Amino acid sequence: GAAGVLAQCAGATLASAAARAALPDDTGLVTRVSAVGTAGTALAWETFATFQLALAAFAAAEHAAPQAGLALGSAVAAGALAAGPFSGGSMNPARSVGPAIVTGVWDDHWVSWGHPRAP
Repeated sequence: GAAGVLAQCAGATLASAAARAALPDDTGLVTRVSAVGTAGTALAWETFATFQLALAAFAAAEHAAPQAGLALGSAVAAGALAAGPFSGGSMNPARSVGPAIVTGVWDDHWVSWGHPRAP
């Protein structure tokens, strides 16, 4: 629910602040729409990446296999590799809002919230 979303956003913000303090350059923190495509392309890739992550999560939960972690990790890696060149491959709006709050960079941030959320 709402408490979970707020907790994820708070955690992402704290982690982003720590990363910004520890790293010499904070340009890699914010997920951005790249020059490779448009915001619409980024939204499509984020939607696809989130869908396949949700599908893997539901399949892992239904079968409760000991390899569930491998399946979910593979889904995150595949989503990040597929969507990364277009949108940063966030798949989680909280992952995008934390760095945006810390850096103040909100360019095309709506792409992170415009797709369905994974469970």
